[in-house]
Amino acid sequence: MTQRQRIEVKQTLRLKLSTGLRASIAMLRLDAAGLARHLEEQAAENPALVLVQPTPRDWLPRWTGVLPGAERVDLAEVVAGPGPSLMAHVGAEIDRRMKTPQDRRIALALAEALAPTGWIDRPLLAVARELGCRLAEVEAVLHRLQEIEPVGLFARTLGECLKLQAQEAGVYDGVMKVVLAQLDMLARGETGLIAQVAGVEESEVLRRFRVIRTMNPKPGTAFDPLMAETLREPDLLVRPRPDGGWEVSLNGSALPELHIISGQTTEARAAARMLERMVLARNETLLRVGAEVLQRQRLALAEGPVRLQPMTMAEIAEALDLHESTVSRVVAGTSVDTPRGVWWLRQLFSRGLGGEEVSAAGLRDLLARKIAGEAAGAPLSDEALAQSLAADLGISVARRTVAKYRGMLGIPPAHRRKLR
Repeated sequence: MTQRQRIEVKQTLRLKLSTGLRASIAMLRLDAAGLARHLEEQAAENPALVLVQPTPRDWLPRWTGVLPGAERVDLAEVVAGPGPSLMAHVGAEIDRRMKTPQDRRIALALAEALAPTGWIDRPLLAVARELGCRLAEVEAVLHRLQEIEPVGLFARTLGECLKLQAQEAGVYDGVMKVVLAQLDMLARGETGLIAQVAGVEESEVLRRFRVIRTMNPKPGTAFDPLMAETLREPDLLVRPRPDGGWEVSLNGSALPELHIISGQTTEARAAARMLERMVLARNETLLRVGAEVLQRQRLALAEGPVRLQPMTMAEIAEALDLHESTVSRVVAGTSVDTPRGVWWLRQLFSRGLGGEEVSAAGLRDLLARKIAGEAAGAPLSDEALAQSLAADLGISVARRTVAKYRGMLGIPPAHRRKLR
């Protein structure tokens, strides 16, 4: 049997991503810090692109409430609940570090004086008088407690909180000392005056300012279960409106401004304009997704993580006419500054329990709060916690669900909590 060769014509459709499209998709994954680094790299290679760095006048939103006279943000409800909580963490460190009864007594008194920010809100002299000991003893114990991670805990002022972090990072030099002593002037953008006091060029003050922006003025808030774990510039801001709603915006202090200058080659200017368009598209998509997510989680913004509503990325994608993979890329690594701290946007997504009325994340938060509120020496069993959760939420909660979520929160079982 002879074989015949035949020529066939077939038509296939294949999607090929252009270099620009691939770059746009990759940019969706970048958080504010990553995008800033990318823009700096592009500006170093493209003479038509100039970046203007944010100034101290764009004070970071997560610094709200830490400067004297500023509006204070009440984080007590958030910090009190997570597991392990701030107090549980500090208590374990005190057990490990303080060996004598007197040191433990002083350390526990100082721990009781901790504010939700992680600072001490009582004068040391008042603590010493209450305990009937010398001020020098309290100060000595305080210095040992200030070695506890995260650095900045047990500070007495914002300046001391930042000083501890600067010393830990090895950047506490003479200029940094002056800058930290003039934080009010820094917040007003008076960097030139600070430079005169320090006897240096203004660029040196701005360099220290950029270092300070990476520090955490509220180390105690690190124990919020939704808190961004790394110190970072938040990508989005959400603030309450007078009408009771929420306003979502991009954090303008997190990114440098792009300027395209003339006098360069056509190719360089075209590349700079393309980069500018991609940044604008990235920011627009980020703002749309963030606004939709936060609008659906307005109860959590107002009342805490326990009120997180069930929500999926597919629902957000459908509402915004986007592909689900686009939503996934946008929320990956994105953080939002809220009145309750800096949260990961991705962690606001959670499947529903009990007929889609309660989110799994909300159940975990309520569980952590119940354990944090246990009577000393009488921890609740998983079965008792399940019954209590079911009564509060009006849904059936299995004991194994409690055990699973307790493990996810890093909380030991009842018999181990009783030994603390």
